[in-house]
Amino acid sequence: MLPGTGSPEQKAGSAESGSAKRPVTFRTAHGGLHGEVRVPGDKSLSHRALLLGAVATGPVPISGFLRAADTLSTLAAIRSLGVTVEDGGGEELLVRGRGWEGLSEPEDVIDVGNAGTLIRLLPGILAGIDRFAVLTGDASIRRRPMERIVRPLAAMGAAVSGREGGRYAPLALRGGNLRGIEHRMEVSSAQVKSCLLFAGLRAEGGTTVIDPGASRDHTERLLEFAGISVKRSPQGAPGETWVRVEPVDSFRLPAVRIPADTSSAAFLAVAALVVPGSEVSLVQVGLNPTRTGLFRVLRRMGARLEIAPDAGESSRASGPEPMGTVRAHSSELRATDVGPEEVPGMIDELPIWAVAAAKAVGTSRLRGAAELRVKESDRISGMAELLRGIGVEVFEYQDGLDIVGRPQGWPGGTVEARVDHRLAMAGAVAGLASSGQVTVDDMRSAAVSFPGFIATIESLQAG
Repeated sequence: MLPGTGSPEQKAGSAESGSAKRPVTFRTAHGGLHGEVRVPGDKSLSHRALLLGAVATGPVPISGFLRAADTLSTLAAIRSLGVTVEDGGGEELLVRGRGWEGLSEPEDVIDVGNAGTLIRLLPGILAGIDRFAVLTGDASIRRRPMERIVRPLAAMGAAVSGREGGRYAPLALRGGNLRGIEHRMEVSSAQVKSCLLFAGLRAEGGTTVIDPGASRDHTERLLEFAGISVKRSPQGAPGETWVRVEPVDSFRLPAVRIPADTSSAAFLAVAALVVPGSEVSLVQVGLNPTRTGLFRVLRRMGARLEIAPDAGESSRASGPEPMGTVRAHSSELRATDVGPEEVPGMIDELPIWAVAAAKAVGTSRLRGAAELRVKESDRISGMAELLRGIGVEVFEYQDGLDIVGRPQGWPGGTVEARVDHRLAMAGAVAGLASSGQVTVDDMRSAAVSFPGFIATIESLQAG
């Protein structure tokens, strides 16, 4: 990183706040990246632990909490519902669960900021109680499709509506008496599935969600950790998967230990692979099989990746999620194809996979990833623009990309982050692997999922 650029993640607010952009220039990492790192806690599980903890009975200790813009929005949201959270400002929290009926009606609109997980999961919690709430978010959130949860929640009996007939936020919701349904998702989505499972805990009769793929199962694991019966198709079953919950009156949630975020770790792992002379160890990383698709693909590309699950006492104390150490060494990569069946298991890691593909020998192809067009930004377009901006040839399709690898590297250039944390961090890694430098037009969004990202990169360069 060029000197004098500052640390944009120090402020964890949304990058759409209207303040000036904070461009950062990343130079060639001469000498490679070296060191051992524990990246911040898992974002997906931090959201879920807070939300389920809010409706549990009694106190829920949480350790490893990700203190980032998105998860702080969830913390503020449950507090607006009357939930007390003891927070010393670090990675440990104590949520004083109130059960569903103990939740208060929020006095004001709940602003989720940039947290897509929050605006899709919280309605599932609220749908089961007779409370009125309005949810909105930043400009990115107000462009994301919401009918995926609006229609099934309405079918369960909740009164829920949104802009343009329920297609977009703001959402207005009043919960009440719900009935269980069988819902077949059109697009594999852990967020939609989780929303309906939360609502199903308060519905009359069972609720079954059928997934066309195999999306993340953090919610299922957390419910089982709380002693709630969850029936689901065998892990790794081909084609469709399904999960079913029955209603519960109350439950207790044991202490939740949150592993290091798999997606955040992925950016540093790929950085080690594409920067010559690198060796990086990432510790206490979440190894949930529904999140490690990128690591499997990278190994297929020839990546020198060692994955060692924690064992013994550390494993037994890890709570609902497996964790371990990922060691990444600089590697000569070869191109590969990523098809629709692999996309759900690496959906958030595809921007950094694109950087790995850019360094590989041959042409890599991505298909079946149209969902990327409705993430924090249009990530297919953003990835294509990022690669072209640094000198890599790429062809864009509605549901994917063809990336012509440059194993010799690229000269560098300028990257537009589009207020998208994953594009910003991918641009930074591209700069470290360049023969010159890459300037990312705004690194503030990195704070959404990886506070301290730039400081971590600096420490690995100095390692």
